[in-house]
Amino acid sequence: MTALTPALDAELRKDSPTVFGAVKITLPDGTIRLIDGSGVIRFGGETYVGEDPTFGVISDVENLTDGVGDSAPAIGLTLLPAGDAAAAALAAPSMQGAAVEIYLGAINPVTGAVIPDPHLIFAGEVDVPTLGANEQGRTVEYEVTSVFERLFEDDESARLSAGHHRSIFPNEAGLDFVTGVAETVYWGVPGVQGAVQTFSGGGAGYGGGGRMVEQ
Repeated sequence: MTALTPALDAELRKDSPTVFGAVKITLPDGTIRLIDGSGVIRFGGETYVGEDPTFGVISDVENLTDGVGDSAPAIGLTLLPAGDAAAAALAAPSMQGAAVEIYLGAINPVTGAVIPDPHLIFAGEVDVPTLGANEQGRTVEYEVTSVFERLFEDDESARLSAGHHRSIFPNEAGLDFVTGVAETVYWGVPGVQGAVQTFSGGGAGYGGGGRMVEQ
């Protein structure tokens, strides 16, 4: 059993299929769609090019590595930007978390059309962008991790408080009106001194003459 479409599976079984790799990176201000080579192809209603006039070309795609222990599957991707400004933009901190999709497909050598449908072999997000240089100029290397990376977030900063709840759900006031809380726990700041009510004296059961004292 294969995850490929019947048409793509049949094409890849041929002696000399014309294959391609495609990368889609969704940036905060736009989308990069590149293929590993020259030319222009279209699939999924989108156009992929061999060279982007701003963000350059694909230099290298490393082998996909499986996750072990507390690490998620990852892949390395290197781009050759068209200029220094593009390199700086691609390596900016805002790029972290950008969605990345990597496809494997084939082309009909007679018509030049893409065989339906290219196979999505990896979906993840940019973890760490690294700016470098080689004999070809500036390089931007991305460590792209699987979406399963999100499963390793330990939520250490989560708090059962109205403030934290509203930071995630701004219009949800479910914790604003919690009653019956015996003591307020202050996180990261000194406690606020207030009235503390205690009971002294008296006995158990229905009798007793306890009195309430404020401190």
